[in-house]
Amino acid sequence: MIADYFDSIELSDMDQVKLMHRTDRKYWFHIDRLRELLASIKESYYILNIDGKTVQTYASTYYDTDNNIMFSQHHNGKLNRYKIRRRSYLNSGISFLEIKIKSNKGKTRKRRIQTDFEQNEFTPYELEFIGNIIPFEYTDLHPALYNEFSRITLVNKNFRERCTIDLELKFHMDGKIVPVSNMVIVEIKSSGREPASPLVIALRDLRIQSKGFSKYCVGRTLTDPDLKRNRFKGKIRSINKVLQKTEEFISLN
Repeated sequence: MIADYFDSIELSDMDQVKLMHRTDRKYWFHIDRLRELLASIKESYYILNIDGKTVQTYASTYYDTDNNIMFSQHHNGKLNRYKIRRRSYLNSGISFLEIKIKSNKGKTRKRRIQTDFEQNEFTPYELEFIGNIIPFEYTDLHPALYNEFSRITLVNKNFRERCTIDLELKFHMDGKIVPVSNMVIVEIKSSGREPASPLVIALRDLRIQSKGFSKYCVGRTLTDPDLKRNRFKGKIRSINKVLQKTEEFISLN
């Protein structure tokens, strides 16, 4: 069991490492390398345990405008870009409306308010929240992508770093379902002023390099063939190289 590797931490302790303003580094690799990675860092991290469960289930609804401004900003390499989503923590039933802002200095900021995940239309309060942050027209926002995944959360015992490990990723939109079940996405969130963490060192030792991965952009590339997506085709080819050992491939058709 993965949980047996780690000392556990409760949800009430997570306020010490919220990191709503942070630097993110992402890594992705085939799931068959995960156990070795976790075994090598077990002394340095706590694992989040909620009601006896160390693997949490998430669902997200991403929104975009009619002209796909948020997808296009990322596709075109624009910084100071935004993403809007509702995210539900299915184990607890709690949901948030979240806005992520990536600055031109590579920093990520996240703002959020509690919400009803089943509600696709925005309430007046939610529209006010969005309007106070988003610097472009947002009245035509609509659901653009759904995803689901399972997550393990680790906290560095120095409480200056949080790590998420996402598994069993699945995208769907307009009846098209694309599972990416054998890939692991690791995201390391820190203040940006920390020395190399035990997890970074362990990933380096396994020759796993940091590479960007936007669930939103990859998911839309896979589920909407009408989008301009040249920038992300190389990413899909790289993902398929990771998945080929278990003969799981994802198609752009």
